[in-house]
Amino acid sequence: MKILVSALETSSNIHLKALKDELHCDTEFIGIFDKSLGSPNYDVSDMAVMGFVDVLQKIPFFLKLKKEMVLLAKDVDKVLLMDNSGFNLPLAKSIKKAYPNKEIIYYILPQAWAWKKSRIKTINATIDTICSILPFEKNYYPVDSKIKYVGHPLLDEIKDFKTSVSNTNTIAFMAGSRKSEISKLMPLYRDVALELLKEDKELVLIIPKHFSEDFIKSVYGDISMFTISNDTYTTLIKAEFAFICSGTATLEASLIGTPFVLAFIAKKFDYFIASRLLNIEFVGLANIFFKHLGYPKMHEELLQENVTCENLMREYKNTDREIFLDNSVKLREYLQFGSSQNMANIICNKN
Repeated sequence: MKILVSALETSSNIHLKALKDELHCDTEFIGIFDKSLGSPNYDVSDMAVMGFVDVLQKIPFFLKLKKEMVLLAKDVDKVLLMDNSGFNLPLAKSIKKAYPNKEIIYYILPQAWAWKKSRIKTINATIDTICSILPFEKNYYPVDSKIKYVGHPLLDEIKDFKTSVSNTNTIAFMAGSRKSEISKLMPLYRDVALELLKEDKELVLIIPKHFSEDFIKSVYGDISMFTISNDTYTTLIKAEFAFICSGTATLEASLIGTPFVLAFIAKKFDYFIASRLLNIEFVGLANIFFKHLGYPKMHEELLQENVTCENLMREYKNTDREIFLDNSVKLREYLQFGSSQNMANIICNKN
């Protein structure tokens, strides 16, 4: 079975790897994904953009890419789209128009419940198999929608969870996966690190393993005060606390049980636009889940000018570790199970 894959995000490719490991039918991936998973037509490392300004600058590139992906769709059995609605929804519409009978599967859905609810109508009309990883997501779709909750993939990928509060003296730092967010957070993380060194803490900076030495040197700046790790889960299990940029990493820490504070600084124009268009109270997924459960937020969120060394240190000192650990258990119970095997069954027509 030949599958056209469009997975433009680093996190999507982590989920794609877990899915590939579960596939029990003969499959071949083509399209956009990480080269560690096969032989992509386009390597995901060329796709990373962040914010409205970055997207605008790359519009000609993505228009050309969409056209080429539609051509590739002609000779595949199925199309698998993951996340990135800005590219994948227009791609889905073009593929459906060119090949009406081609099955299109969407896994890791656009967060249309928060951003442009009108997209739900487009998804429902265009996508043949709608696979949700958020339990509450189906409530935003029509009653007769084809959407199904398949479970959250992180529960496949994370193998160990904390059962007690850690007192390891280890503090983890995660500055994100995009150049713009890393460059904004690292100066503040260094200030925090200097404060924590006074307490003889072991400081571990988690860096995505695919980053080159040149990229790290040019973007991260001085990281001599940190021990470097490429193993997110092992480091978070060991850490007693973490400072984390927004994104999948915040949910990973929430599930593992490592207390943290979310810190996010967007470009001013991007934040101005998003703050007026996004209909969400929280940035972190765990907080969004807890809101739907009727619980108080699980962790603190510091955004824009509120991301200061003083505020970060305050959250480090004031976060209740026991409450966080209890909430981590509630979160895992809410998400129930992983999704990779369910998705493998869907792709192989066994579900």
